[in-house]
Amino acid sequence: MIEIIRTVLLKFLWLYQKFFTLIGFGSCRYYPSCSEFARINFENNSLSSAFYHSLTRILRCNQLFDGGIEYPLLDKLSPKPTKLGMESIRYWLVPNKNNRFHIIKNFSYKG
Repeated sequence: MIEIIRTVLLKFLWLYQKFFTLIGFGSCRYYPSCSEFARINFENNSLSSAFYHSLTRILRCNQLFDGGIEYPLLDKLSPKPTKLGMESIRYWLVPNKNNRFHIIKNFSYKG
């Protein structure tokens, strides 16, 4: 059931990124954009954690905050990939001081 909800939310985010971000192109104050931040969170974290972090990010995306570069944090590591190479790695994980990891997208990923 949780995977169905996750899939529906990811499809909704894909539709939003594909069609509705053209309306407000360049209006996000952060990198990666809030929708990309939410998508990465929903792919890699629990639903409650993804909702919380995405909502707080969206609430901070206004003129009262500076914005900047803020990568999503990963709650736990998934199993290691079987084939290692630049094309097989989807995200780079950078350790954080709280035993969590920043997720950085690998743009040369082919999968």
